[in-house]
Amino acid sequence: MSNGRLSHLLKGVWMLWLWQAVFVAGTGSKLWEVPTASLTSSSNLSDSLWEQDCQYHHLQDRVRTTADIPPRLDGTWVSTRCEVRPGPEFITRSYTFHPSRHFQALQHYYTDSGCENPAYSLMIRGKLRLRQASWITRGAIEAEHHLSKVSIVVHSLAAKQRLASMLPPTCVGLTLGRVLQGKPYELYNTRAGRGCLEALGFSMMEMGLIRVETRYHGHGGKVQELLLGDIHTDWTQRSQYRPTGYQQPLQNAMHHIHPCPVCALVYRSSDQRPPVLPRSLAAPLSLTGRWASHRCETRPNILFLTRDFTFDPDQHAWQGVYRHYSDPACSQPTFTLRASGHYAQGNPSAKVSGATEFVFKVIQVRVTALEEPTAKLLNGTRPGKCGRAGGWEVGVEQDLTPTDGCTLLGIKLPHKEYELFKTELDHRKHPLLFIGERPTDGSSPDRPQRRPTSFQAPMGHCSGGDTQPSHRYFNSKQVQLAASGTERLAQLVLLVLGSVLCSWICVY
Repeated sequence: MSNGRLSHLLKGVWMLWLWQAVFVAGTGSKLWEVPTASLTSSSNLSDSLWEQDCQYHHLQDRVRTTADIPPRLDGTWVSTRCEVRPGPEFITRSYTFHPSRHFQALQHYYTDSGCENPAYSLMIRGKLRLRQASWITRGAIEAEHHLSKVSIVVHSLAAKQRLASMLPPTCVGLTLGRVLQGKPYELYNTRAGRGCLEALGFSMMEMGLIRVETRYHGHGGKVQELLLGDIHTDWTQRSQYRPTGYQQPLQNAMHHIHPCPVCALVYRSSDQRPPVLPRSLAAPLSLTGRWASHRCETRPNILFLTRDFTFDPDQHAWQGVYRHYSDPACSQPTFTLRASGHYAQGNPSAKVSGATEFVFKVIQVRVTALEEPTAKLLNGTRPGKCGRAGGWEVGVEQDLTPTDGCTLLGIKLPHKEYELFKTELDHRKHPLLFIGERPTDGSSPDRPQRRPTSFQAPMGHCSGGDTQPSHRYFNSKQVQLAASGTERLAQLVLLVLGSVLCSWICVY
């Protein structure tokens, strides 16, 4: 899909949410209630919608999740693992918020994907002001931040040389030239410009979108998570991008998962004493079986979804089910997208140690409308362009393969993408699957140079049940290349729906 068309669709989505916000504001609701959203969800996770056929070893307890509106930020929030950002960048974070609204954010950068070799640390100080509930990302709060000081501590000569090659001459001469290894040096203050920060790819725009969730477990414990705005996958867009999705959550230093050795190391760290993480538990790359989302996931451009994947290595076959919702608790389904195809495993990644390159091919996509507006939209397409014309009904699945996809939804079949996969073991030694992060602009990684360098939220391996893909979704005569780029397809679905729904609102 062209950038112009994508931009048009985004405008449609924005108009839809703007209309909702104006409507709520007209009813006299508070800023924190724009737009309205379900703030609490309570369920037995083994019985929840996206896990009804997928039982986890590590999600067997009864869990109640709440979202604090407005969020209570006081305290320290830390990384639970080595985080991989687009680029790639390898980072751990420790953010402390005070009742006075001041904050200090400690970011440690590393040269490796295990966060074992520190390169440099940034100490960021500033002030945060919560504004209002987001009109775009339901359940989130928009905020403004103001930086007062940023200092840097370089931990190795190699890191200093690399930074010198990245920064403009003025920064190298005035700043790095006087930096001593292990000693803090001021990189920015309120009297200086931000040129040196931008050259580093530094941005705190993640502070623009905030959500705090608390998970109460059956044994009486709780885990608090801080979700901050996502980082744009295009390095050049970082400093201007206003997030609409989330990145890897931080956990409260007092209420985190157990055991969590990384939490303790990050909490006790300083800019001069960066945490050196223990070598992560190696998990051989085995995709066999079924993998599913841990939680309701949020993507840029107003996407709430869960994912459910099944892999059959013997057939080099895969199937992915994307269940989309209109709310951050994933309780209000809108449509389901079921995709399948084949895949080929490539070489170990040269950019992200421990990750492996894949090529995926989507050969079949099925869509089920779960609400009347979606079915009405699809029934308005021309014959031969999007499934069986006029045959869309709520709850009835349609195959888009005979029409080579769906022009209206931006789906073209077959479709190939270049992917990045990684497996790890979690704190309870259960397998996790990391799949490449989707481009923020909605484009497709359809060439090797567009292969992801960071990951989406991890998926957990399912226990028991049927672990083989249903072969009625596979064509064994297809070449054994594949592409799981259905996240983009699903994104396009929602963008189109938002644009069209906006026009319906004007009519009705």
